[in-house]
Amino acid sequence: MTENLMNNNNVTLIGKIIREPEFSHQVFGEGFYETVIQVNRLSDQSDNIPITISERLMQDYNLEVGSEIGVSGQFRSYNKMCDGRSKLMLTVFVRDILDDLSDKNPNVIELVGYICKEPIFRTTPFKREICDILVAVNRAYNKSDYLPCIAWGRNARYASGLSVGTKIVINGRIQSREYQKVINEETIEKRVAYEISINRIALAEDYPLQNSNSM
Repeated sequence: MTENLMNNNNVTLIGKIIREPEFSHQVFGEGFYETVIQVNRLSDQSDNIPITISERLMQDYNLEVGSEIGVSGQFRSYNKMCDGRSKLMLTVFVRDILDDLSDKNPNVIELVGYICKEPIFRTTPFKREICDILVAVNRAYNKSDYLPCIAWGRNARYASGLSVGTKIVINGRIQSREYQKVINEETIEKRVAYEISINRIALAEDYPLQNSNSM
């Protein structure tokens, strides 16, 4: 059972450290740090993705700003109190630092999870079809990660027909997106959202999970 839970959430990222690691928390005497890795897309754009890494893994690697790094782990969610309200936070929990960065997709994620909210289908003014889904991925110790995903075109039409509770497999990439949040008439804050851009989606019974490093 534990091995299955380890395999239902796999992430590989290769990029550049763009923020000094900052202490986050401690578990059983081991410290964990947060930083941000910039991962280039095929276009001129890039995604700035938060990662959480243990001090044990940091000892043998240079994690200074500007350092190139490859990591593997899991995309996780947790709730954090902000201004008296609970906010869903997302981060890649690093399990390993990669020594060999050749022949690997710089941004790939594969999940097995359950749709936990009715999919939201919409069409942009330019007639592009989009569907937002929230996927619950089981983790050890009866925990779950709640991960926002976005599908496009044919995948969007397919996802819009899925019901809550459906077990699915997703292959895609993690992306960051800036947006403006209106706080009041005088205040607008710039914020960053993180989501999984879906390349492939299928029922879990029809599509076995593949090794992300082979994609």
